[in-house]
Amino acid sequence: MTSPTLRRTPLFDAHKALGGRIVPFAGWELPVQYAGLLKEHAAVRTAAGLFDVSHMGEMKIEGAASEEFIDSLVTGDLTQLADGKALYTVACKEDGTILDDLIVYRRGREKFMIVMNASNRDKIAAHFDPSRGGAHSKAFVEKGTLTFADISDETALLALQGPKAVEVMKHAQADDAITSLTSFSLTEGTVAGVRVIAARTGYTAEDGFELFVHPEDATRLWNALLAAGKPIGIEPCGLGARDTLRLEGRLSLYGNEIDETTNPLEAGLGWVTKLDKPRDFLGKKALIAIKDAGLTRKIVGFQMVGRGIGRHGYPIHAWTGEETPSSAPVGVVTSGSPAPTLDTNIGLGYVPAALAEVGSKIGIEIRGKLIEAVVVKTPFYKRQKS
Repeated sequence: MTSPTLRRTPLFDAHKALGGRIVPFAGWELPVQYAGLLKEHAAVRTAAGLFDVSHMGEMKIEGAASEEFIDSLVTGDLTQLADGKALYTVACKEDGTILDDLIVYRRGREKFMIVMNASNRDKIAAHFDPSRGGAHSKAFVEKGTLTFADISDETALLALQGPKAVEVMKHAQADDAITSLTSFSLTEGTVAGVRVIAARTGYTAEDGFELFVHPEDATRLWNALLAAGKPIGIEPCGLGARDTLRLEGRLSLYGNEIDETTNPLEAGLGWVTKLDKPRDFLGKKALIAIKDAGLTRKIVGFQMVGRGIGRHGYPIHAWTGEETPSSAPVGVVTSGSPAPTLDTNIGLGYVPAALAEVGSKIGIEIRGKLIEAVVVKTPFYKRQKS
């Protein structure tokens, strides 16, 4: 059996030229690091880092019924989303489990763009798109009040992240309307003479921008931003730093913290799950029932006390003080790594609700031995806003 062909972003050659170490990820060939994870992580926390996230999926939904339609498929409340603003939310199945986490951008009263995870592009497109079986959209399309387009292949996406991201953008001659964007806002304009849709969003727990650009212009924009940021210490960054940065910020990763076996309430995403919003949404009844019954497990952040790193998939036990497991695991680690900013080892994982209180002791099973950890408040890292 032949392996499926891995896809490449428009910036593949630029990554190779910079010495990026390429690895397979979600069906794509992407850089995991350039100068090294620690250097890239530090650059984003202290100056700026530039990521290629063109593997993400994008879809465009427009028409008189676009708000009503999208609102029926996400947990957030689109009636509260103003023009030029973005909303982090999730799409659920009827049983309340998570299909994907999304960012919905409102470009106008009847114009939306939605960004989805690369691994879920086909699934989410099929869920929304009437031509691919999206049952919820068919009635709207038939009335002529909704249009849908998967624009992933005609969209490249760059993420400029870090406390000096605005400074880099100004050096790259970005429009004032872009550099003055507030958090979770978007606008259209130019950066280094390149037309972009710019959003003040990101996935690193830092300030920054995400820039949607035509694939043919991606390399030009990438090079211009690296040149503009060189005097202040910008670094091209790969998947490795992206993961440690998002973990420090306690940002969920699909396939780790969330998937079709988890619901947003137990995943710590109750804040984006508006059970009292005016419109019904797919999964709402199930989530209300789950809330009323009480959560049996919750995701928690933990810090290692003993020596070791709790990695994805490692079993979690109730802590007894013993080194050898004496009973079955009570949970599982979803993400874990060193936290370069904090100089400690951290992780996320699901545990019974009784063990979810801050200060609770747990044991992470590492190669057959239990290593002590403690449940801590999250996010592990929170940037200082000026």
